[in-house]
Amino acid sequence: MRGLKDKRVLITGGARGIGQATAARFLEEGARGVVLDRDDAGCRRVAQEMPDLTGTIVADVSDARAVARAFDELDDLMNGLDVLINNAGISIRQPMLDVTPRQWLEVIDVNLNGVFYVAQQAARRMLEEEGGVIINMGSTNGLMGYPNYAAYNASKAGVIELTRSMALELAPKVRVNAICPGYILTQMQRAEYTPEMLRACESKVPLGRLGTPEEVAALFAFLASDEAKFITGQYFVIDGGEIAGGLASQS
Repeated sequence: MRGLKDKRVLITGGARGIGQATAARFLEEGARGVVLDRDDAGCRRVAQEMPDLTGTIVADVSDARAVARAFDELDDLMNGLDVLINNAGISIRQPMLDVTPRQWLEVIDVNLNGVFYVAQQAARRMLEEEGGVIINMGSTNGLMGYPNYAAYNASKAGVIELTRSMALELAPKVRVNAICPGYILTQMQRAEYTPEMLRACESKVPLGRLGTPEEVAALFAFLASDEAKFITGQYFVIDGGEIAGGLASQS
């Protein structure tokens, strides 16, 4: 991808899954990468597995003060920021009637509030310099109704609309987009789904399989690169065709 070499990139939720794959992809592109995650042990593991990282930061994105401190640490590590991959997120699979107030707030705090806190800190720095790119992690759950994921669905719909608003306010110096994956085979997916459930999911995908973290990472890299310089305020679905049709398309 053009324009990624030596770019300063922060990947939140980068200690595993899509985040770790994305950090690896940016390093392959010649960028400088810092991983932020609330998992201390995960950060240590990633630092060992990816020695070319500029650093790791342990912080909970749902805590605005912790995010502010994390960005002070980021300033020391990279003296600025060119690309934010706003990926940190959690999921709780629970029927809507059984969701507790604590569970609801936990998901919203990480997936929506956390995206806002991190993006706000990043945007302030980008606007003081030559600009930058912010890419938020949405989901097809923010576009379609999925049972047993009320809090997650609501949080991701919020991320998509936040992305659009940010793109308007931060243009022309900062581009802001969102990626909306469908079924991607990650540790989080394996924790919530049995093998039988995963096979059922595969049967719903026109391409006949689940996506990989590396495929999502490639889309992050494209949208952050100079190849996408005229793209902002959009969301990009990567789902193997899952939501291309409605009930009439299902056999």
